[in-house]
Amino acid sequence: MPVRIEEFEAGELPSGPSVPEQILTYLYANREKAFTRSEISTGIDEEPNTVGTALSRLKQRNLVRHKGEYWAITNDLDRVADAYALHSITERLDEDDGGIEPDEWDVAAPDEPHPSKRDE
Repeated sequence: MPVRIEEFEAGELPSGPSVPEQILTYLYANREKAFTRSEISTGIDEEPNTVGTALSRLKQRNLVRHKGEYWAITNDLDRVADAYALHSITERLDEDDGGIEPDEWDVAAPDEPHPSKRDE
């Protein structure tokens, strides 16, 4: 969904579930069926190419199944629940502490290896 350039520049971007979250929610709600990329795109009102990219990434994580042109949620619903729980926890921690800044992480890292990694 496009945003006005003023909103973009001001950082006033729409918030809500990510495309992968929308896909998993849609497929879970319709778990007795399989859908084409186009049908999923229409079902969640997102661009087909964006949906295709997200589906490929979800497949790499074994969260969806793919046969021919069709996609369905994995049979391992515990895996989906675990992935969602990890995602939720990560988001909450990022909100609490602002996330990890790689440069700050490097500055705070010790110069010497951990004692368990030292040669005896």
